[in-house]
Amino acid sequence: MSEFKRLTDELSVSQQLQLDDIAAAKAAGFRTIINNRPNNESADQPDEQMLARQAAELGLNYIHLPVISGQITDQNVDDFGKLCAAAEKPILAFCRTGTRCTFLWALCHAPQEPLDQLSSTAASAGYDLSGLMPRLQQRKG
Repeated sequence: MSEFKRLTDELSVSQQLQLDDIAAAKAAGFRTIINNRPNNESADQPDEQMLARQAAELGLNYIHLPVISGQITDQNVDDFGKLCAAAEKPILAFCRTGTRCTFLWALCHAPQEPLDQLSSTAASAGYDLSGLMPRLQQRKG
């Protein structure tokens, strides 16, 4: 069973979801699921279409925004920000470990939020932004 880690009232992140995690996400009150893993990133991940079908059957919105681990682009950040702004909340975003989703969230919010606050929020959920700090500072502008 995947653990849902809250970043904000509107966004939580998780490691790879399995089919039964979709029902748990629904029971936890999530309205939208964002999958940030490319298809076939690893042999042990469930079929993306099966996850999407399970979400649809349970009345959840499901969005696939594949982002390559370690290669988050500015376009990925912009796309994630737009999806999160438009999606029905609360949102559960997942990838292999939740780190990629947390990085996307932090990069989206870097221009308007204090970096120490972003770092503290991420750390409270178990994610370390220290390696991302130069890029966060760059986005702060």
